[in-house]
Amino acid sequence: MAWKKSTVSKSVYRRQLAARLRDLREDAELTLADVARKVEVSQGSLSRIETGDRGTTPLLVKALLDCYEVTDTTLREDLLDLVRADQAQKRPWWKKYATVVNTTQYGGYLTLESSATSLRTYQPLLVPGLLQTEAYAREIITEMRPDLSARQVQALVDVRMRRQEMLDTDNAPTLWAVIDEAAIRRHIRSTETARQQLEKLVHASEHPRITIQFLPFTAGAHAGLYGSFMLMDFPAPTPEVVWVENLTNSVCFEDPGDVDRYIEVFDHLRSRALEPSETCRRFRTIARELQHEEP
Repeated sequence: MAWKKSTVSKSVYRRQLAARLRDLREDAELTLADVARKVEVSQGSLSRIETGDRGTTPLLVKALLDCYEVTDTTLREDLLDLVRADQAQKRPWWKKYATVVNTTQYGGYLTLESSATSLRTYQPLLVPGLLQTEAYAREIITEMRPDLSARQVQALVDVRMRRQEMLDTDNAPTLWAVIDEAAIRRHIRSTETARQQLEKLVHASEHPRITIQFLPFTAGAHAGLYGSFMLMDFPAPTPEVVWVENLTNSVCFEDPGDVDRYIEVFDHLRSRALEPSETCRRFRTIARELQHEEP
């Protein structure tokens, strides 16, 4: 099966706007060439707006709505709100970290995560970033990215900690994480850091919008052995996407067939993992074991 990489990380608002503008044009029985001629905008620009590969402005959207003879004031304002929201996402809180975020291909993920209504992740080797302590994040980023300076590492740690703040907002997404035993048992430099990380996972499990499940070694071979992934859901009608990272780049899958496959794998993994209550007990047990290992 050929998987295509999404080369543009489109905001949820831009994706919704693109679909609705395309539907309105088709309802008006106009071609892109027709609209380009009437509005005096290049056909290529209109095409990229309708695929979400390019943003637009309130002025152009008003012209398009006039061209499509859309007079419903509520509908017009809804579409203009989508334009404004997309423009606002061009100035996100992580922009001040742009130097390191851009070089690590992290910005596209942050754009999507910040708009998601639910997040489902499988992590075979690491604790998910949204659940990491600062000390744990610093240790693993330092080891995983020897090409980064100490200042760049700290910038990524700061971004990771700031991301976690959204879990306590009024419109916080739900988070469901399945974490493999390898991620929990992996020795890092500081036993105390590992113990504190387990304590954070126990505490996070008490959050009403967070579900954590531990996938033990005894589960044997399973469908998640291909590696980690993140499923992100958005407000209707925007479809789900899957985000997959590797050493040199990140890939966003949007095709429904690909997304359904990952949903199937996630459901398989959560059915093999321990229930959340048993997961907490296992985390506490491992934390006590680490405490006994301290010199």
